[in-house]
Amino acid sequence: MERRIELTFEFLCDLLQNAGMLTPEQRRDAELRQERERARLLHSRVSGSRRAGLTNADDKVHPAEVLAAMSFLINNDQRFPLTEQVIVQAMAKAINITYVHLDPLKIDAKYAVQTLSRPFARRHNALVVGGDDTSVTVAVSNPLDVELIENLRSFTRRDVKLVIAPPTDIQRIITDIYGFRSSVTAAEREIKADVDIGNLERYVKLKRVEDIEANDSHIINAVEYLFHYAFDQRASDVHVEPHRDQSVVRMRIDGVLHPVNVLPKVVHPAVVSRIKMLARLDISEKRRPQDGRIKTARGDREVEIRVSTMATAFGEKVVLRIFDPEVILRDMSDLGMFDKQFALFEQFIQRPHGLVLVTGPTGSGKTTTLYSALRAIVTPDINVTTIEDPIEIVTDQFNQVEIQPKVGITFAEALRHLLRQDPDVIMVGEVRDVETANIAIQAALTGHLVLATLHTNDSAATITRLLELGVDPFLLASTIVGVIAQRLVRTICPECRIETFLTPDQMSLLGLDTQNLAAQGEAPSLMVAAGQGCVKCRQTGMFGRSGAFEVLEVDEKIRKLIISRASSKEILKQARQDGMLTLREAAIRKLAKGLTSFEEVVRVTVEGS
Repeated sequence: MERRIELTFEFLCDLLQNAGMLTPEQRRDAELRQERERARLLHSRVSGSRRAGLTNADDKVHPAEVLAAMSFLINNDQRFPLTEQVIVQAMAKAINITYVHLDPLKIDAKYAVQTLSRPFARRHNALVVGGDDTSVTVAVSNPLDVELIENLRSFTRRDVKLVIAPPTDIQRIITDIYGFRSSVTAAEREIKADVDIGNLERYVKLKRVEDIEANDSHIINAVEYLFHYAFDQRASDVHVEPHRDQSVVRMRIDGVLHPVNVLPKVVHPAVVSRIKMLARLDISEKRRPQDGRIKTARGDREVEIRVSTMATAFGEKVVLRIFDPEVILRDMSDLGMFDKQFALFEQFIQRPHGLVLVTGPTGSGKTTTLYSALRAIVTPDINVTTIEDPIEIVTDQFNQVEIQPKVGITFAEALRHLLRQDPDVIMVGEVRDVETANIAIQAALTGHLVLATLHTNDSAATITRLLELGVDPFLLASTIVGVIAQRLVRTICPECRIETFLTPDQMSLLGLDTQNLAAQGEAPSLMVAAGQGCVKCRQTGMFGRSGAFEVLEVDEKIRKLIISRASSKEILKQARQDGMLTLREAAIRKLAKGLTSFEEVVRVTVEGS
């Protein structure tokens, strides 16, 4: 008979100490602190459950959670904290069980909910991650619980294969999957109206469904779960898209869209109307596009959500753009510029007057750069005003004006009136036409610092674009201070980061001189970093984004080229001779520093830029 092993705090400490991950001194410290840490975690769990309106908070705290809360370092190395994931991985290796990275986007939520009830899953920290008619794969945090295994077999009536995952990961995904899925399923049961959103003409006749959804708690819960999940996943955009037979929810995370969930087609109108009600939009209007805002709380800070609706062939699509102040209102030092670039940018915005342009495609971080610059220069004795379409995030640090073309308030008109408001610094959300460009230049000529954005590929093309619009080259040359072109590159996840080397072909693709290295007798290689994929980064190997910048200082040589209407290639050539880093070169430098990946450099920059 095998001796039954129980998962206790002492068992876990023995396991980690034998593996060389916990020193005898750390072990003694852990034993002294375990009750205090367990009580603290339990109190936090109970308090969170009460705030969420739950009455059945689990009174058990996993020993891995307790150990992880003590913030020990393996061999006192800052790079290797003893996290819950590391502890559970060590446990999996010791007892010979498969460790899994839980990705909610890869779990069949409907199958998981149908197989195990939420109370059972919550109580036993068990989550179904796969299976078929004869077997089921269940992620648990305590695979040594023999009683749990027997309960799972009787509950599912199938063969049970256990895998192990961190307890907090399991609980978090149980909340996401069971909360959202159960709300959607309950709403689907209650909405009995025969709604055919596959037909555009009949789609506008859904008033009866809206009357139900206005007071439907299941829909309210489903939308709230959707918001919280988007916040947790650091999503910048949420797409709720109607298709012929169902509705698909996708989220943009670190610039890439990921499918998240599927809604029954009868629930889609209810979810859309709930979002429209929160954004104070007209829920009876389904044919015309509408724009609105939602302000909500995320922890101790406010988050703004911009809502856009538009009728499509199969129904009304909603896109939510999430503006987190911690992301947009950054310090300039956190943008990702190199030292020389940062010093030049600081010089640009410290000028008493002049024109500073920030350029890049949609979603390249221009707004974050501009807001960071404004926050760096705003003081009580300076009048800072912005003109935006729409206002990205409301802040009381400076005056913000939103253009309203329906009543004649365009960028040019707003800028013309703003000059009568005694401004010191003006931010123009976008220069779209020659009228706006000329007024901005006149403002810079008359003693104002003007910051504006333009949609071009690089800094040199920004100057030629303004000349093509019809701006006078002499006026442009005398006012423009500098141009900043930028892109956002995803950064390597710190949890699963490894070191690797670029191949000669990869180096050649980036324009690096491999032949010169080979002629010198050196192997053409470059050490870089890559992400293997983990829970934190959702198996992508990337976590967060950083800016890659091209900072063009307009000196006398560049001014002469502007006056002579030189091409963008000539301006770029002169700027590079003056020491400017191109976007591709800045991204390669981030690659060499181990901040981003080869694939990201190729994806966001073009050869020669």
